[in-house]
Amino acid sequence: MDWILFAIFLAACFAAGTTGAIFPPGDWYEKLDKPPWTPPNWLFPVAWTTLYLLIAAAAARVAVAEANAYAFAFFAVQIALNTLWTPVFFGLRRMGAGFVVLLALWAAVAATLIAFWRIDVWAGVMFVPYLAWVTVAGALNWSVWKRNPGASSAA
Repeated sequence: MDWILFAIFLAACFAAGTTGAIFPPGDWYEKLDKPPWTPPNWLFPVAWTTLYLLIAAAAARVAVAEANAYAFAFFAVQIALNTLWTPVFFGLRRMGAGFVVLLALWAAVAATLIAFWRIDVWAGVMFVPYLAWVTVAGALNWSVWKRNPGASSAA
């Protein structure tokens, strides 16, 4: 693996993750009715750190491969949507719009996984936990939105 490429992609991932510090869940989120299967708060930074390491490693593997243009177009879309969700959900408190962003993110992650898999199987495998996490996040976003009518600024 090219460690410089890995570091560049990891920086991009952590830049996307900074939206969590800029738009923290706060009291608004804590007061919302959440399903009993909501992951504990400590798990989110652990999960995202692990996922960002895997995402960066996968991207570094595919970056050196030929015919990677579509894979990186999908990668760009998924990292942009990853960055967008937190300000929409926590910043604007728009749970419905957040769910729409998550649907698009899920599709972009799935497309990236497939595109990466076709180029480098291990890179595709590294995206599987990300797709699983986004699936859980989507279900959680939906559940919180539906359990808290009126708590969202808009849909």
